[in-house]
Amino acid sequence: MSVTNPVHLILTAVGSVAVTVAALGHYGYLHVARPEDALLLAEFTMLKTVPGEDYRVSLKPASQVAQCIDGVLVLFDTEQKGLTGVLVDQRRQAVRCPGQETPRGER
Repeated sequence: MSVTNPVHLILTAVGSVAVTVAALGHYGYLHVARPEDALLLAEFTMLKTVPGEDYRVSLKPASQVAQCIDGVLVLFDTEQKGLTGVLVDQRRQAVRCPGQETPRGER
């Protein structure tokens, strides 16, 4: 009876994983997120409007543009083409668009 060398099995396993990852990356099924791919919610602040009180905002527009898609607010970055995302709160709940029917939970 022959004894299999464990080094060959380990090298085969490592090689198989490397070839699989390379193939997935080549065909576009693997995406490695970079820090510049994400916009943090902390970068946005809601200004509460109170009747009779003034508030000031910058005349220079933000580099993001919002659009309502399927009832949720989607942000598009104008500086980095292809960078899009859904605006969510701290509990990862999507911010709904005005005028859209929002689901109501039981209280």
